[in-house]
Order: sequence, then C-alpha cells, then structure tokens
Amino acid sequence: MLELLVDTDTGSDDAVALLLAALDDRVELTAVTTVAGNVPLPRATRNALLALELAGAGSVPVYQGCDRPVLRPLHTAQVVHGDDGMGDLGLADPLGSARPGHAVDVLLERARERPGELTLVTLGPLTNIAAALLRDRALLTRFRHVYCMIGAPDAVGNVSATAEFNAWADPEAAQIVAAAATPELVTWIGWDVSRQDAVMSPADQDRLRGLGTPLAEFTQGINRKVAEWSAAVTGLDGYDLPDPVAMAVVLRPELVAEAERAHVRVALGDEARGQTMTDRRLDAPPANLTLVRRVRERGFKDLLFDTLAKTLEPQP
Repeated sequence: MLELLVDTDTGSDDAVALLLAALDDRVELTAVTTVAGNVPLPRATRNALLALELAGAGSVPVYQGCDRPVLRPLHTAQVVHGDDGMGDLGLADPLGSARPGHAVDVLLERARERPGELTLVTLGPLTNIAAALLRDRALLTRFRHVYCMIGAPDAVGNVSATAEFNAWADPEAAQIVAAAATPELVTWIGWDVSRQDAVMSPADQDRLRGLGTPLAEFTQGINRKVAEWSAAVTGLDGYDLPDPVAMAVVLRPELVAEAERAHVRVALGDEARGQTMTDRRLDAPPANLTLVRRVRERGFKDLLFDTLAKTLEPQP
C-alpha cells in the first residue's frame, strides 16, 4: 500500500490529481494539506474538500497551511483556473471543513511519527514544505520519497517566458527545497512533461465527455477556463494536466519514459524569477534532484480515463 500525504493549492488540475490518488485501490491518502497558490488559501481548502468528497474520500483530513509565499505577496492563477479555481461552475460548498491545526505542523509531525513510510506529493508552490524545512532541516529524509509538480527544466514557461507557475509563485520556497534535496529522495515533474505528454486534445475531450460519468463531467467542467487560457496563451492543442501527470508518476512509476539527475537551482531575481536553472556542465555541482522529462502519454491517459470512468456508490 502506497501511503500519501498531498500538499496542494487546489485548482482544477489539482482536483483531478486528488481524484486519481483517492480512487486508487493501492493508495491510502493519509492527509491533504493546502497552500495558497492557484487560488487564495480558503478556496484551495474548499476545492480540496470538494474533490475528496466527490471521490468518496471525505474522511481524509484536510489541514490549511500558509496563506502567502515565504517573502513575496501572493499572486494567484485565477486567470487560468477561474475565480473559484474550479472553472467558475458555481459548485456547491463541501459538507466537511478543514481540521484544526496548521499544515506545517502536520507535515513535521507525520514525518517524525512514521519515518520512511509516507510519500509526500506536492502540487502547488512549496511554501509549506520550505517552512517545515526551516524548522527541521532533515525533513525530506523522513519521507519515503518526495514528488513535486514544479519547474520547467527546458526553460519554456507558462507564467513567464521561462518559469512554471509553482516555482514562480514562491521561488524562495522552491530554492529552499532544492537546496535540501538529493536525487535519491526528491523527484520534480515539470511543466515540460505536461506540455508534451498530458495535453487533452479535442479527441481526448470528446472521449472524456463520452464516458458520461459524474467524475468525467466534473473534470471537463472544472477545466473549461484552463482550456480557454491555453488556447489564448500557451497555444496547446487543448488543456494540459500538470498535476494529474505528476500524480500518475507517483502511482505508476513505470510510466516514466525519460528522467535525469541534475543540479538544479531556482532563479530568485526579478528578470528570471522562478526559472528552473539546470546545470548540465561537466563540472557542475553534484546532482540534487531527479527530473522526470517524459512520461508515456498513452499510459497516463489510460490511467486517467479508467479512473474517471468509475461510477461511485452514493455516500451515506
């Protein structure tokens, strides 16, 4: 059984990633922590609760974390995901609410209580993880592995010319995590993977609609704003799913088609803010991260469609 702790700034693609984890029979989702990023913290928390309840996992505890980056003001991606982060569909409020306690304390406590057992998956800016690292420099070593959806090691950005949103939103936090990482412990899955291997083409969207399940309708609906933004900004042939493809790597490591170990820093200066600087020189410092560079697209989409085709029993 793969035991996951997921940290998320729940926008529309994060919600789909949570569905993948919550609906996998081989996974125990032990807790979800939320952070400001795609949307302000209260909306990120609301959206996490909504996704979990839709998946029949409303009992998974959700804890709120940091409501702003380590040093910078909060800049959200609501222009991408909608004001509510879920395509502005007017979804009803979740039945549940966040548990008492701060996400940073939960990360520290869970990792210390069960060293080497939990896998940490981050889907948003790394603010909570960085804050926890400042209190426990050995934090990353206490997890079985840490997977982060972050970065653009090919320097093709989505929020700027060269930066991916999660790294750009809190570059100081990303650099704190990178500086504490080793390639044996920490894997980053960047936007380059999503842009190449996780684009929902018009044919994919037709297939999704054809499933006719509540999960499929939810996924297509909450990503409608992302589809509009992608057509106007990134020019992709459909909307892409960075957090779900990162979660797929966690759930099915055999989907990784290409990876490398490299020394990575995150740019902090204004001009290149958030750029993932990958040093591939022969005299580069030792590698600190494993970077996933390509994923088997067909395998990812099969996992996605198989999950969204499920029909769930009504919850009591």
